[in-house]
Amino acid sequence: MYPQSPNPYTQTSMAANSWMEDQDLAYTVLADLKRVCREYTTAATESNCPAVRQMFVSLLNDSLQLQAELYHLMQQQGWYNTSSPAIRSELDKQVQQYRQSEQKTRQWAQQHRSQPQQPIPPIQTSAYTPLYPNGHYQ
Repeated sequence: MYPQSPNPYTQTSMAANSWMEDQDLAYTVLADLKRVCREYTTAATESNCPAVRQMFVSLLNDSLQLQAELYHLMQQQGWYNTSSPAIRSELDKQVQQYRQSEQKTRQWAQQHRSQPQQPIPPIQTSAYTPLYPNGHYQ
């Protein structure tokens, strides 16, 4: 018979060996929460059904709340050092630019909702643009 080696992935072994430091585990979970937030944002913006969109927005908000709680815990423990504080005037300037952009986008969307749809003109091709046998670009 072959001697059995202990499974390093069992809960008993993990607790006894402390296989991952708390700080490393927190960083891993924080990174996963950031990724999940990006994925939920993408899913919400690409969903066609209002109920599905709302579900992803709700999941995003829950994930953002968890991310904020973990971030604050890590900061209290001294595990997450942020860069120097941002200059308030620079933040205000960025917020103003984003709000102006948002307003322009809303105005554009409102104008195009009220106008009848006009056909989009075809794309002008150059001699170097490859066409596939079906005549479409890919």
